[in-house]
Amino acid sequence: MKTLRIAILGCGNMGMAFAKAFLHYNLVARADLLLLGRHQEHCQRLATAHPGLPSAELTPTVGTYDVVLVAVKPQDFGKIAEGLRAVLRPEQVVVSIMAGIPIARLQRELGHQQVLRAMPNTPALLGMGITGFSAAPEVERSRLHQVENLLNATGRSIFLEDESLLDAVTAVSGSGPAYFYYIVQAMMRAGQELGFSESVAGLLVKQTMLGAYHLLNTSDKTPDELIAAVASKGGTTEAALREFQAGHLAETLAAGIKAAQHRATELAKE
Repeated sequence: MKTLRIAILGCGNMGMAFAKAFLHYNLVARADLLLLGRHQEHCQRLATAHPGLPSAELTPTVGTYDVVLVAVKPQDFGKIAEGLRAVLRPEQVVVSIMAGIPIARLQRELGHQQVLRAMPNTPALLGMGITGFSAAPEVERSRLHQVENLLNATGRSIFLEDESLLDAVTAVSGSGPAYFYYIVQAMMRAGQELGFSESVAGLLVKQTMLGAYHLLNTSDKTPDELIAAVASKGGTTEAALREFQAGHLAETLAAGIKAAQHRATELAKE
């Protein structure tokens, strides 16, 4: 059986989260995982930061790898597209995790047809992420399943036939952890204003969030039903919910998510 070979261009947090997951689940051997640098000095930094993993510049050697994962910032795609285009071979699969850049643009600027576009989120760092992904029609089903298996190494994945929904994935789950942290931070600050120390407020809020998630994930009740189970008539929770409704909290969150989707669409044009 042929050993899978993977090259990663863009070795920041997300790129390395995938690299570590691939190695952890033995989806690729260390010798077959290549970290790509933009220049020799960058390659030396990668070699120092990740000893035991091969690193190289964009040379024709990249053409010997089965999968090329592109994990650079979307604003930097234009800087690397020409170099990557020069070394790709038609049988390779390119997987992009750059926000906002559509498959059609990837194909056009890379001169390459077998392209998949994926949008993970930062819990992938712990193997608890969720990744939405779409594929160009030219990608064979066997390669599609191969990539799905790779993406699942960082948590779970969901295939979307309609690529346009990936901007919504970016807005809902890609940016979603930041919304969660924002709410957690607000609750912790409120706890401190009520007299708790920072550490006690943090413990109360974080454990509450952890327990609430597990209850939501294991219960057959809807969020509305779970809210009703906490919010007794005329009680404390109902008082808080009235304030949230008066401040249009739900509508504000929805507006923020839509703004994130709009920004994801804008990135494709930059």
